[in-house]
Amino acid sequence: MEETMKDYEKELEASFRKIQEGDVIQGTVIDVNEEEVTLDLKYYTQGIIKAADMSSDPGFSILTDVQAGDVIEATVVKMDDGQGNILLSKKEANEVLAWDVLEGYKEEKKNLSVKVSEVVNAGVVAYLEGIRGFIPASQLDLSYVEDLEAYKGKTLTVRVITVDQEKEKLVLSAKEILKEQQKEEHDHKVAMIVPGTILEGTVESLQPYGAFVDLKDGLSGLVHISQICQRRIKKPSEVLKVGDKVKVKVLNTNDGKISLSMKAAEEQQAEEVESFDTKQFDSGESVGTSLGDLFAKLGLK
Repeated sequence: MEETMKDYEKELEASFRKIQEGDVIQGTVIDVNEEEVTLDLKYYTQGIIKAADMSSDPGFSILTDVQAGDVIEATVVKMDDGQGNILLSKKEANEVLAWDVLEGYKEEKKNLSVKVSEVVNAGVVAYLEGIRGFIPASQLDLSYVEDLEAYKGKTLTVRVITVDQEKEKLVLSAKEILKEQQKEEHDHKVAMIVPGTILEGTVESLQPYGAFVDLKDGLSGLVHISQICQRRIKKPSEVLKVGDKVKVKVLNTNDGKISLSMKAAEEQQAEEVESFDTKQFDSGESVGTSLGDLFAKLGLK
């Protein structure tokens, strides 16, 4: 098979390519040691990044975090490092490129894994894309965190919530993800409740429009004022108080909310008792025998 000019296109392109100081270029890692990383730049010479110019992250390890075959973007610092190689800085390129990447993460609402490197006033610090990020104490968990030291060295799943390149401000949040997970778990539990089920609960609060009933397992539902009792009442406190144990019937579970009725639960139980009594009398036996059987079943004999 004859070789054509097309076979040499990449080589020709590399020979005519002009690289200058300040350019951000891409290369593939071909060697890593404690002092530096060597890159194949598809150029007449190789690129060198010194360990100190790899990352601003204090937790970064050149031997652990860089592998042969990795593609790295770096800024050209010097065209000749004294040994014929191009001297590069990934740290410098990162300060230019990382902010766009971080902005993309924010828009995408991407979940990212970071490691807490230090504790500072009112929060902790974690590096993302080589940029120092701040996680406020209020964004570490669902509730405000007092013991920040317990988070040092911890790996967290976070989202980018603030990106300001001009002020070099990067703010991260773990709380946003935890809130979503909590809602998913809650909605799943709610979806498992079958409308029509009779449940027992405890009145946890009274409002002008109804009563909230704690059903345990982190779930609560609303009994609208019209569903509290058979007679019309002006306010729930006329017949209920916080701490009362009540039986409720699940009316529906729309939009992750549980709608309950004490009135319907009472009606259903009354129907069941009535149905039970009717069956006894419809059995064709004498009244005395039926009553005797009924008393026996009720434990009164």
